[in-house]
Amino acid sequence: MEYRRLGKTDLQISLLGLGGFHLLEIELKEVRKIVDRYLEAGGNYFETARSYGDGVSERKLSEALPKDGVIVASKTGGRDEESSRSDLLATLKALGRDHIDVLFLHAVTKSGDWEAITSPNGALKTVEWAKSEGLVRYAGITSHGYGGTLLKALKEYPFDLFMTQMNYYDRFNFPEIETKVIPFSVCNNIGIIAMKALADGYLWKGVEDAFRYTMTLPVSCIVSGINTLEQLEEDLALIEKRPFTAAELDHLFAEAPELGNYICRQCMKCLPCPEGINIPGFFLAEGRYDRQMLDGKIISAADYALRDRLAHWFGSEEQGIAEYKSLVPGVDSCNDCGICVERCPYGIDIPRKLRIARSKITEGYVW
Repeated sequence: MEYRRLGKTDLQISLLGLGGFHLLEIELKEVRKIVDRYLEAGGNYFETARSYGDGVSERKLSEALPKDGVIVASKTGGRDEESSRSDLLATLKALGRDHIDVLFLHAVTKSGDWEAITSPNGALKTVEWAKSEGLVRYAGITSHGYGGTLLKALKEYPFDLFMTQMNYYDRFNFPEIETKVIPFSVCNNIGIIAMKALADGYLWKGVEDAFRYTMTLPVSCIVSGINTLEQLEEDLALIEKRPFTAAELDHLFAEAPELGNYICRQCMKCLPCPEGINIPGFFLAEGRYDRQMLDGKIISAADYALRDRLAHWFGSEEQGIAEYKSLVPGVDSCNDCGICVERCPYGIDIPRKLRIARSKITEGYVW
């Protein structure tokens, strides 16, 4: 097991972390087997949240974890001091510990979340109190989807670490994670933990590619949701793989079946549009709106069900709508000249995709 320094903290963290949500899905005896095997392989990072079964995940971990030699993190979704403090105290009781290593402020994605957290009676009060009382060693923050609020939070408060999605699918829906959030964090020695390397399971056809992609990023840990020993063994083998080279990344972006001839790679090669349409901007807005999941085509019932389930997983629709409305000229200016289609290296039918984006955001998926 490889260990990496977690930003400005004194923690040496294992490259593979064990997520706590999927522990809800299995019996305690299986949790114990997974935890034991993970520890045997050298893993040391365990992450859960108060909201995972209202503490069920925490209680299961309390039955399986050793008292020493591990890094334990949990999360609170409380935005005010009272609810977040209540969460933390319940977490400590459920875990049977007098402190945890990391407390994350959870799913801080919308600007209103951060405004509430930083208000006079906001959850930052709990973070400061918990650190002063020795109940929490380090302060973290998590986000889902759009990274603009995450970046603002990291700039305005000295968090020790953050965690968000990092995968080769959502890099084209929320590129600011890699272009802005990660560079800022590296420059300021903020610890970086990756989650959702498989894009909530959407990349199930390319698990090895997914892990190798996330390992190209400057992360200290990749947290994986694991609910079988077989999954754990697979993940342990995958983190031994090497990251992609630049040439291999180009090949991945061109050939990954989940990207296909619908997902815009934001390469800008379609520009300039003769009508002045910001084509990549509209597709980025579509990515915020539903992760470019729904394309009007059905491959199979199972594939559609998965994409339909994941389309609005992050709740970034408002961001997508705002970005869409800010773009002038609009989609209606497209005259199907086809020049952009000839330029697109990924074979995207751009006029059709523009109409779909408009339909999703302004017409309720009528195309």
